Amino acid sequence: MTILVTNDDGIYAPGLMALYQELRLLGEVAVVAPESEQSAVGHAISLITPLRVKKVALAGGVKGYAVSGTPADCVKIALAELLPEPPTLVVSGINLGPNVGINVLYSGTVSAATEATILGVKAMAVSLNTYKEADFATAACLTRELVVQLRNWTGWSRGICLNVNLPALPKEQIKGVKVTRQDTGPLVEHFECRVDPREHVYYWLAEINERRDPEPDTDYGVLNAGYISVTPIHYDLTDYPSLKDLKDRIGR
Repeated sequence: MTILVTNDDGIYAPGLMALYQELRLLGEVAVVAPESEQSAVGHAISLITPLRVKKVALAGGVKGYAVSGTPADCVKIALAELLPEPPTLVVSGINLGPNVGINVLYSGTVSAATEATILGVKAMAVSLNTYKEADFATAACLTRELVVQLRNWTGWSRGICLNVNLPALPKEQIKGVKVTRQDTGPLVEHFECRVDPREHVYYWLAEINERRDPEPDTDYGVLNAGYISVTPIHYDLTDYPSLKDLKDRIGR
């Protein structure tokens, strides 16, 4: 089994290295990740600037490729140029903070996995439900166990990306794993208004993950209840129930 690991927190992020250390127990692992943080860039790719790639030494002598672009760029360049052959699996993460609900649309972590799926490679995005004091070692162990459990799932070959969110709890306190749908309710967002030393007003987006009363069978609800959430997602954004009605109204 060959595995490509990437992320949106940057190549030196501790979640990426924890993921590498666990997944290397399953096979050969390559590291291709952004040279700097690319959180919330979505599925952006670089078109008007060149991608600069350099080999870097990570903790423990691990070698990786740092890319000057986005998470989607990293997957594209890895499969097109850097790896001798396509990997068996791409795992993106481990992200600091959850990627559930509407945040999936903004997430660079999820977009890297989705890009792999578009290119015909099985992929998983992994996020941890905390922004501080993250236990990436436990999260990486849980990820490896999920990969072992799911790697022979035949449904993974139909353009499906798995969006995995892990509770920030000790392993023995996690209640289990649940397959969920994506929460689509609105976020409760808040902008902090501040003034810089030159008396210019600026705004800082905060509380972007807050969600009131999430439904219990969604990624958001299950994660908050202490379960690992696994959501199958697809890059086809077509709303199929609307197709016939629109065709009848505006022609085929």
